Amino acid sequence: MRFAKLFLAAGILLTLITGCGTVGIDEAEKYVTRVEDIDVPDDVTIFGLGEATHGNVEFQELKKNLFEALIKNENVRVFVLEGDFGAGQQINDYILYGTGTAKEAVFALDYGIYKTQQMIDLVEWLHEYNETADEKIYFYGNDMQRYDASKKGLLAFYETVNEEMAEKYTAQLQHVSNDTMRNLTAEQLEELDGIIDDIITDLQSNEDEYLAQTSQQFYAFALQYANVMRQRTSLLGNDKQYTMLRDEYLAENVKWIVEFEAQRGHDKLFISAHNGHIEKTSAAFGYKSMGDYLDEMYGNHYFAIGTDFINNTFQADNKGANKRENHTIHNSDPFVKVFSEVESNIFYVDFELASNSKELAEIISQKQRMPNIGDDFSTWYKSSKKLYTLEMVPNEAYDGMIIVKEATPTTVIESNP
Repeated sequence: MRFAKLFLAAGILLTLITGCGTVGIDEAEKYVTRVEDIDVPDDVTIFGLGEATHGNVEFQELKKNLFEALIKNENVRVFVLEGDFGAGQQINDYILYGTGTAKEAVFALDYGIYKTQQMIDLVEWLHEYNETADEKIYFYGNDMQRYDASKKGLLAFYETVNEEMAEKYTAQLQHVSNDTMRNLTAEQLEELDGIIDDIITDLQSNEDEYLAQTSQQFYAFALQYANVMRQRTSLLGNDKQYTMLRDEYLAENVKWIVEFEAQRGHDKLFISAHNGHIEKTSAAFGYKSMGDYLDEMYGNHYFAIGTDFINNTFQADNKGANKRENHTIHNSDPFVKVFSEVESNIFYVDFELASNSKELAEIISQKQRMPNIGDDFSTWYKSSKKLYTLEMVPNEAYDGMIIVKEATPTTVIESNP
């Protein structure tokens, strides 16, 4: 009898322990919506979409799917990609005017992660949308890790307004390119920084004269091209602060885009970047994320959506082997475990809605290790979750999250257009 009572008590205790913080499938389904039905507060003007890896078909396709929903539901007309600012304007020229091809525009970004059919399809879709839309879509990159396209845009401006300066700066910047930038010495970088400062001073000092020969838009972009080149030079000269500076510059460039597009009457924009840039809590040690900066600048006007997965085969660059490879990971952080039995493969969880559930509110407010995989990944990283996850509190880092239960790898197109 005594043994039976002890057994019964142990069973009740086990039920209480295992039941604490768990959510049944019927309960979980109540807090799931389709991506196309995402609902956000009325005061949001900047929508951020993170991706847990750069190497999954589903995360790249989400850029188009979510942006399409935001066009229809929120009247968003500006797409910002974690990609080169200067080359982003080549994509913009294609989707607005049909200049070149979608593949050429994507390859101009000079990022392996974007040389995929999914990205080409996205740019082609934006072009097709603009062909029939009364209100056009505008495209930007907000990154600064390349020189070529920004230099080309800057020199094209000078060829229009001041041929003498165009010749001077063409000669002075001749040795600066995507191919040579990592070989520049500290002395060359210092000299380059001085050249770019001279260019910016010339642009600002002769603003009225240059505007008389061209347009406000052409002038504004020339100045921004120079600023982006200065950012690139600064990154190369500050290896120890590279990550911190880059996200500060990413946020600065978003601010520039926000202010420029406001002049066109566009008060909302969409940003696509890695989870680590979108999240608002700077979860990585010694690093302040772009999302943290945007949260400080825009408060509740910035809405961050992260992505998570359960089973994932993704593509990444294995620098040790000097090749791109596929890797497979099973993820079981507390957040995704709750939704593992949801029927859909891709779905959205709004954290404000989820907070109505006591159990869900507890789970999304607890610190946990969540996937954060960049473009560099080696097989041995799987030996420790600390090498490919960040410890964060989901509802502090994001306003909502899209879960992909089964994620598949992208294929990088190696041939040039």
